[in-house]
Amino acid sequence: MTIETTIINNLIHDEIYCRKVIPFIKEEYFTSNGCKVVYNEIADYVIKYDSLPNQTALSIQIDKRDDLSEQSFKEVQSVINNIQNEKTDFGWIVDTTEKWCQERAIYLSLMESIKIADGQDSKKDKGAIPHILSEALSISFDSHVGHDYIDDALSRYDYYHRTEEKIPFDLEFFNKITKGGLPSKTLNIALAGTGVGKSLFMCHVAASCLLQGKNVLYITMEMAEERIAERIDANLLNVNIKDLASLPKVMFENKVTNLSKKTQGKLIIKEYPTASAHVGHFKSLISDLALKRSIRPDIIFVDYLNICASQRYKGSIVNSYTYVKAIAEELRGLAVECNVPIVSATQTTRSGYGSSDVDLTDTSESFGLPATADLMFALISTEEMEGMNQIMVKQLKNRYNDPTMNKRFCVGIDRAKMKLYDVEQSAQKDLVDSGQDHGQEEERIDLVKRFTTNKTFASLKYD
Repeated sequence: MTIETTIINNLIHDEIYCRKVIPFIKEEYFTSNGCKVVYNEIADYVIKYDSLPNQTALSIQIDKRDDLSEQSFKEVQSVINNIQNEKTDFGWIVDTTEKWCQERAIYLSLMESIKIADGQDSKKDKGAIPHILSEALSISFDSHVGHDYIDDALSRYDYYHRTEEKIPFDLEFFNKITKGGLPSKTLNIALAGTGVGKSLFMCHVAASCLLQGKNVLYITMEMAEERIAERIDANLLNVNIKDLASLPKVMFENKVTNLSKKTQGKLIIKEYPTASAHVGHFKSLISDLALKRSIRPDIIFVDYLNICASQRYKGSIVNSYTYVKAIAEELRGLAVECNVPIVSATQTTRSGYGSSDVDLTDTSESFGLPATADLMFALISTEEMEGMNQIMVKQLKNRYNDPTMNKRFCVGIDRAKMKLYDVEQSAQKDLVDSGQDHGQEEERIDLVKRFTTNKTFASLKYD
């Protein structure tokens, strides 16, 4: 008896097994044409009648079909006649079926990829290959059926009291608003206009994570790998970015050597052409890093969200709202799958560009984007703040903490060394909106007036 006939036997004799595996089995996994037809009849019967068919019901259904050749009919009837009601260990048959599904999916995906690579599939290009392979590799029978509110109460209590693993910032206020840093399986987005500091922020946080011994993956689609590395060099080596080129080679090597002694982490910077790469490419890259370099990222940076491609849509066939929201959803799905935080950025609209205050209506191209993010904040720069070497941060959405606490705050910015730093409270006293000091109502009103620009939906513009 083959694995295929064993699967067919259990599908009509073990209801628990049938309902568990049917969502994962595909017709094309079967090599036997007879088993393929019988499986389809079983699956259709279960869907239509919500019960398992017996041999008699299968035979009657097959007799009604007029699309089978004489040879195919004999093969199908042979499969039905040989069905046996033999007791099979449930754990073994589930594990064996899962492995069979995985092997068949991988084999079929490889065959499909070869056809695409050879130009035999006119409907798909080579860019689809990573997605096809990643789907096959991800097949798994999920044994978890959900959280039982009563029976799982104690595990829920333990969950409430566990210490969540986070990657902390080296900036005081960012740790305050996130309760200690970025948790895994989250999407975190900085909103800013061109030149305000989106990439600087991400480069600084990436550098900070490396110093913590974390493995960092920085995906760039806006700047070359060398330009991102240059910014991180300025930050970590404490050298003005314009002076890096004139730094003596020996001094540069010594600084990098000293830096390498401070961390066990790795920082990988990968460049993709603008709008050409999507989550499927990122998954493939992560797999390559694991296989070839034994590196698994602890945090991923995507610079930046709006110039990613979507795995689900071609840019030309959907509106910008749907397209950008899809990218955000795919990135958050990647964060969950890889169990890491993802940090990205997005542009403000033209109405938000140059404004002294930014809100969720200033999200470029997709107002649906904030719904997907776990943390979203604006980076705001004015002439006054530039003169003080500061940049304002305004919380827009926060699933980690009360967003009205420290709603606005400032951090120092050193553009020459591509660094952010904490500033003295006294230096930003008039700028910070803590959301806590209810006794100083007049000061809060003045603050809002100072940094808020009146906006209406009538004036709202999208890129």
